[in-house]
Amino acid sequence: MRLWLCWLGCYTLLLWVLRRTMWAGPARYLRSPLSRSLYVNMMGSHRQPAPDARENHQWYVCNTEQLSESLQPIFVQSYLDQGTQIFLNNSIEKSGWLFIQLYHSFVSSIFSLFMSRTSINGLLGRGSMFVFSPEQFQRLLKINPEWKSHRLLDLGAGDGEVTKVMSPHFEEIYATELSETMIWQLQKKKYRVLGINEWQNTGFQYDVISCLNLLDRCDQPLTVLKDIRSVLEPTRGRVILALVLPFHPYVENVVFWWEKGEKKF
Repeated sequence: MRLWLCWLGCYTLLLWVLRRTMWAGPARYLRSPLSRSLYVNMMGSHRQPAPDARENHQWYVCNTEQLSESLQPIFVQSYLDQGTQIFLNNSIEKSGWLFIQLYHSFVSSIFSLFMSRTSINGLLGRGSMFVFSPEQFQRLLKINPEWKSHRLLDLGAGDGEVTKVMSPHFEEIYATELSETMIWQLQKKKYRVLGINEWQNTGFQYDVISCLNLLDRCDQPLTVLKDIRSVLEPTRGRVILALVLPFHPYVENVVFWWEKGEKKF
């Protein structure tokens, strides 16, 4: 308790000094979300309003003329829908929860000595990924809300929030994950978790395989793609691939340091 009070006091004193010395746009000097949240609360500022809807729509504008001729006719334009707006509103609201931010920062600073950031997020129930809403998923696959298939495999599923978006369309749902706390989150959602060397050798094939923001976080992305092809249903199987560009691979290894992947992609 004394350690917590000492830490909080030092942090508050630091932000008080920042308030006294950096009046002109000080938030830009604070890289930590917690620091920014604390500073805004200390200044007595109201929570920043959500960006205007017209501005949000600009996030989805893509100049298809810069795509190759083969990709232009099959490109699917995304859009800001209700599910996406709900996620944005929840994120903005959570960023203003001062005491929750303090708690998360304190736990992270202690547990980071022996746990990875991914595992800490799984323990705290944060760090959920948003890739698409249910409507965007249906539009991407060109399916209707009643469409059903047999097996889904979500590689690197994290806490399963994106898996939950896809799951209503499948009878069997499988997932893979390295972090033990994230596996715990997946098991709470009743998903079947397979080992990273197990999903390729189950003896059956998958109708849809999702690989979302994973290839830049594994040391053998080409091997993963080859394994996906080998277990994908050959006639109707689909792969959903999400990748952050430009491609900068970093892999979280067993000693919790981030290193570049071994293979060029």
